Amino acid sequence: MRFPILAAARLVAVGLAMLGPLLLSATTARADACDDLAKQLKSQIDGLIIGKTGANLITLQHPAVKRASLGCASRNVTNEVFAATESRKPSDAFYDFVARAAALVFTIPRGDALNGASRCIKRIGIFRGYTIATRYRRLDIRCTGGKTGTTVSISREREI
Repeated sequence: MRFPILAAARLVAVGLAMLGPLLLSATTARADACDDLAKQLKSQIDGLIIGKTGANLITLQHPAVKRASLGCASRNVTNEVFAATESRKPSDAFYDFVARAAALVFTIPRGDALNGASRCIKRIGIFRGYTIATRYRRLDIRCTGGKTGTTVSISREREI
């Protein structure tokens, strides 16, 4: 061993060459699952358009909502559905969009997702405040209401 530094560098290079594809395949598998979920949503909800993807978030467009997004799995949350509307009292189409999206993402009955979202939005007001956080059927539902509109965010915590 005349050049121990070169031997160590070769060992590191071989190790990285072997682990590189493994590390890359792990990150693409998570993104593919989220993209597949977005495609499933598009096939099940009429008028849904899949937008840009970035930072574990896929933007969605639908006539019933002002803003919508699908949050992909992270360290402590499985997935998240977010929707916002411009009106203080959301339309039936908004409720239907939120219920369908949550039912598909979290594999629960659509009626349960609709009950959870409508229950949260109904609580917004002077007595309980304009930011509501509830749990319904193991889902974390957060609603915010104001003069400019209403937002709903539905997620489920990871089970440890």
